Amino acid sequence: MPDFSTATTILMGSFVILLLLKFPITFTLFISSVFTALYLNIPLLSIVQRTVSGVNSFSLLAIPFFILAGEIMGRGGISRRLVEFSNAMVGRVRGGLAEVNVLASMFFGGISGSAVADVSSIGTMLIPMMVDKGYDDDYAVAVTVTSSCQGVIIPPSHNMIIFSLAAGGGVSVGKLFMGGIVPGVLLGLALMIVSYVIAVKRGYPKEEKYGFKRTVQVSRDAILGLLTVVIIIGGVVTGVFTATESASVAVVYAFIITFFVYREISLKEMPKILLHSLRTLAMVMSLIAAASAFGWLLAYLRIPQAVTTFLLGISNNPIILLLLINVMLLVLGAIMDMAPLIIIVTPILYPVIVGQLGMSPIQFGIMLILNLAIGLCTPPVGSALFVGSAIGKISIEKATKAMLPFYVAMLITLLLVTFWTPLTMTLPNMM
Repeated sequence: MPDFSTATTILMGSFVILLLLKFPITFTLFISSVFTALYLNIPLLSIVQRTVSGVNSFSLLAIPFFILAGEIMGRGGISRRLVEFSNAMVGRVRGGLAEVNVLASMFFGGISGSAVADVSSIGTMLIPMMVDKGYDDDYAVAVTVTSSCQGVIIPPSHNMIIFSLAAGGGVSVGKLFMGGIVPGVLLGLALMIVSYVIAVKRGYPKEEKYGFKRTVQVSRDAILGLLTVVIIIGGVVTGVFTATESASVAVVYAFIITFFVYREISLKEMPKILLHSLRTLAMVMSLIAAASAFGWLLAYLRIPQAVTTFLLGISNNPIILLLLINVMLLVLGAIMDMAPLIIIVTPILYPVIVGQLGMSPIQFGIMLILNLAIGLCTPPVGSALFVGSAIGKISIEKATKAMLPFYVAMLITLLLVTFWTPLTMTLPNMM
């Protein structure tokens, strides 16, 4: 008779070993699941079925549409227009380009829903521009990378859809979208304050003040792109669309605006856009599929119950427990990608945070996603950090050192999200 404690050791031990050997995370999750299934005498067909069923969900159809809409808008000139719009709003303050960087990331994150897409699009434009105007290269990279985390908090975010499914499908995607707005904006404001303080200390330049006529022009161009967010959020919140339907409508709108209004790229670029979107989608879906099998084995081995018992055995104080859970999530986010982590840790922590501590599933979801968003810009595997460092042509170590003040702002925002319920729940409760 197979022993569950031995099976748990095999599952977690093989997972850690494969990670240390630098196996791709998708293969790490799947191979660990196979090893454990072999020990438990579970037919491998069951693991394959769990892997397939993990992506066999109508709600997940929203993800390819969100990815495609963000890709179309990113390549079609929307990022440049958002930078100009942000420049008209905040560029004239000290260190204006840094403020523009954060604000543009806030806007673009609401369109793409991806931190990496944000860094790739906004960073490619602003990092060289900031360096040319006298900003330190590590500062430019630090602002770009940390501000990109807004993209996974401010709706629409496909990670919120993944969380809703991982939590059993009973958490409203519309309420998650609404719950992410205030924390996402607060995160942006915190990063802007840090950027400004450093800019004043180092004497970074201001940008030229826009005239009224030019301000109106750039605002009009940018608002056409920002209407994508209004379509998605408005459709979901009012109940006119499901998340999947709103994402598909957003793709159609983005296609029309990009190719027939902005007209910066031709229809010949569409195959490249589709191919790039497909590559991104393949990575996301393969991670979700492999993590689904891994998560099923966690439930089969009753690991969530064991974790609940262990945490409650440490302390009954909700503040201490939430601090411990946040530290654990920050560590995990630094060594694993966001999508598989959401699927793996949600069913483990849900009974503790929602069942025992009484936190709202909406607040838990935003807290979890913000934790893992911070992981996107922390070594050793932060994808946004790697992309930003590559664009800025600096080392990971140099970029990480420059981000230390920004990490403080992000952690303060995380604590507010964790312990101040109205910050997250006011808008969802108004629905």
